[in-house]
Amino acid sequence: MTFNPLEQRGIPLDRQLRSWRELNVDPIDPDHCDPYTRCRIITMNGIEVEAILFSHQLARNTVDPEVKRQLARVRYIEAQQQKVVNWLLPGVSSVLETTIAYEQVAVDLTAWVARMEPDPYLKQAYQFGVLEDFDHLYRYANLYEMIEHRKAESIVDGLTEVMPGRPTRLHHRDPVDNVRDPYAKDQTDPLSKLHALTIMSAEQQTMNFYMNTGPTYMEPIARQLYQEIGLIEEEHVTHYESLVDPGETWWEQLVNHEYNECYLYHSFMEQESDPKVKAIWELHLNMELEHLHAACDLMRRHDGRDPASVLAPELPNVLTFEPNKGYLRELLDTQMDLTTLGAGYVREAHERFEKMQEQIHGGEAPPSDRVMTEHDEMFGREYRVQSEGEHPDPTQREK
Repeated sequence: MTFNPLEQRGIPLDRQLRSWRELNVDPIDPDHCDPYTRCRIITMNGIEVEAILFSHQLARNTVDPEVKRQLARVRYIEAQQQKVVNWLLPGVSSVLETTIAYEQVAVDLTAWVARMEPDPYLKQAYQFGVLEDFDHLYRYANLYEMIEHRKAESIVDGLTEVMPGRPTRLHHRDPVDNVRDPYAKDQTDPLSKLHALTIMSAEQQTMNFYMNTGPTYMEPIARQLYQEIGLIEEEHVTHYESLVDPGETWWEQLVNHEYNECYLYHSFMEQESDPKVKAIWELHLNMELEHLHAACDLMRRHDGRDPASVLAPELPNVLTFEPNKGYLRELLDTQMDLTTLGAGYVREAHERFEKMQEQIHGGEAPPSDRVMTEHDEMFGREYRVQSEGEHPDPTQREK
């Protein structure tokens, strides 16, 4: 059944304000929930955070007081939505357990988007990035066993494998080589715009999460690993945000944000297994439909264009959290040795890359390597979850 959010009306904006009682949702049970329910929660938190931050930036760049007031009205509701979504996460989970879930999001969300992306250049950007998040999951899983003496399979639940991706030490690139070429806003598939905004928002939230939670650990190796991977997440935000056409007007970006929220809440409502969480996705979708109409009104008034000229005529097929093991193994087999040069990709270490490696590592092993050494000293092995057999790359197989 096709669903065109431009033709649907939701809950009127003046009826969307919720009381404390309504905002005080019960969190999911981490020991019994579907791991992809947790992934959907983490994703939508990142999407709502991006919507709020974008609205603030737009408000700071407009002189029209009525526009500021309209943005504030919608933004406050978005802030309530963000609190409800993020507060679904259980307080009993440690920061590191939530981190592993964040990386499961990064792996399976980015892999699915890469599979579905129609533009070859954008597809390659997602394929490149996902092999790095895949390695981050592996490093954090080994840290988890070291400092909490628990195994990551209790979190990823066999849906996502845990083994080496592109080695984290090789993710540190000269900043100029993290900037990609943008899509052309008037020529690209509307689905590509939604993909770029979704992955940018998810990576931005991961970057923010690590920036704030990294120093909360006492163990030196944990603090250092968060610092290293936190810097790489900044690279990833640069990588993904540069895919978005900077020629999009503020109003065009606003309607893209609201449309994307409708797309994702609709997608997650369609596949959610937890009835309580599904009801939240449905409620928020009905709120976002009105946010979209408000954004469309602003675009017509201030951009003089019909939003239908830049948006998809109907929602694409639902974005799906599902295992991507075979697809990821294919990338591990063919793209492990890639790095970036300018806006493209190469297989050899070039001068800028080597200089950056020398400067940041300073001749020492980075935290991502040391966590593996310390884990091996403690357990005499690595921690892996390889449900589909040995690693596709012979050089990355356990010795």
